[in-house]
Amino acid sequence: MLLWTIAFVLGMLVTTHSHPRNQLKKQSVSNNFEFVSRQEWEARPPTGITELNLPVPYVIIHHSYQPGACYTREDCKSAMRSMQNYHQLTQKWNDIGYNFAVGGDGAVYEGRGWKAVGAHAYGYNVMSIGIVLIGDWVSEVPPSHQLETVKKLIATGVELGYISADYSLVGHRQVVSTECPGQALFQEISSWDRFRYDL
Repeated sequence: MLLWTIAFVLGMLVTTHSHPRNQLKKQSVSNNFEFVSRQEWEARPPTGITELNLPVPYVIIHHSYQPGACYTREDCKSAMRSMQNYHQLTQKWNDIGYNFAVGGDGAVYEGRGWKAVGAHAYGYNVMSIGIVLIGDWVSEVPPSHQLETVKKLIATGVELGYISADYSLVGHRQVVSTECPGQALFQEISSWDRFRYDL
């Protein structure tokens, strides 16, 4: 698990080298979580990439609704491929819409990553990191380890300089007319630090 975190952090530091105005402080990241790369879940390459202006001021939380919750590595990898198929082949987007996904196995799955504009919240894509919790969270709250991983991912983004230290946390429904991220999950995140009601 520690090796995943080290590889994740080093990869993020290396990829920012070509952007002097967004140079990140070399900090030790204390948040420990499993990280599953695009290669590991067998993602297709994006058909285009637009870079985010970092750090972003918003973190937007989603649920996948479909596919439903996954609790094993193989099921979560399959869910990632399913979402990418829908977004790329049906919606005709450049890639899976989210920057990251978090599965019921407690791992972070790389979507578009820290530096690419997502396709997850119309009007806010260019100023946010979109994180989807895989599953239908209308009437059930995700498992505690899944929620804790989301918090660790956000903290890591702040520590590495991808997310502004004074970011606002919102649910998808606050920026677009949708049920997402599900009522149960929305109520849960409304108690988190930096949640913002007044958009």
